[in-house]
Amino acid sequence: QLQLVESGGGLVQPGGSLRLSCAASGFTLRYYAIAWSRQAPGKEREEVSCISSTGGRTKYADSVKGRFTISRDNAENTVYLQMNSLKPEDTAVYYCAAGRLCPLVEYGMDYRGKGTLVTVSS
Repeated sequence: QLQLVESGGGLVQPGGSLRLSCAASGFTLRYYAIAWSRQAPGKEREEVSCISSTGGRTKYADSVKGRFTISRDNAENTVYLQMNSLKPEDTAVYYCAAGRLCPLVEYGMDYRGKGTLVTVSS
């Protein structure tokens, strides 16, 4: 079965950090650009970061620039999102998706995971 599985979400205090993981099963991530997007209750989905298949290019939404870092380990078939200096407004379900080119919101996606919940609250 071809799927992406996110992990690493949870409850964290404002100013804290989390690292999300996106692991692929049934296919190889190295050929795909990978994006992280998020959706908060009552809000539209926002693509927060994207990384090219080689890892040579990355993109970030202004809302997370300087705080989030996307990276990939193609040998482990996994993409990560390091989230630092978290704010309550970062609370959302975070999804990873695989496509051909960044940003996936423009060029489309081939696979998407079911998401992991991140809650930033004191």
